[in-house]
Amino acid sequence: MNDKILTILSEIKPDIDYTRETRLIDDGILESFDVIQLVTNLMEAFDIYIDADDIEPENLNSLDSICELVRRKKPKQQ
Repeated sequence: MNDKILTILSEIKPDIDYTRETRLIDDGILESFDVIQLVTNLMEAFDIYIDADDIEPENLNSLDSICELVRRKKPKQQ
């Protein structure tokens, strides 16, 4: 999952070390259009739905927080 999310992030904004950044939103690395593109790409890539309420810095500030958001949104395996 991390690799897939890294690929999505790199397509949006290359030349960023997403494994080290922890304030993607707070530091303005990802701007509003980037966030919309990220959320759209995550929903398509992982077949999930991300609510507007989930589009918060704490869910999108780092690779780890984005991975956690995707994990929470993925349907539970039965």
